[in-house]
Amino acid sequence: MEDITDRLGRYLDLLSTRQKLVASNIANVDTPGYKAKDIDFQFEFLSLTTGSPPNVIETPGLKARSDGNNVDMDREARLLAENAMRFNVASNLIRAQVRVVKSAISEGK
Repeated sequence: MEDITDRLGRYLDLLSTRQKLVASNIANVDTPGYKAKDIDFQFEFLSLTTGSPPNVIETPGLKARSDGNNVDMDREARLLAENAMRFNVASNLIRAQVRVVKSAISEGK
C-alpha cells in the first residue's frame, strides 16, 4: 500500500509541475519570443518509478505568431482542465487509501 501512495504522490508532483508550466505559458502569452513549455506527460508518467525530476521541453508543433510567441490559449485552457481532472482522480485515490488505513486501525481496536 505504501508503494501505491508513494506513486500517487509522485504523480501529484508531476501534475504540479505541469500546472506551473501551463500557468507560466499563460502569464507569458504576450511576451514576444516566448516559447510554450511543457513536459512529455506520457513519458514522464511511465517514468514515475525513476524519481528523477520531469524533463521540461519547448512544446513542439505550435504555430508562432509574428512576434515569435507560440502560446496557444485554447491548448493551455485544455491542459488546465485535463490537469484538474487528473488531480481530482489522484486525490480521490489518496483519500480512498486513507479511508482503508483508518478502517484497518478502527477494526484493530
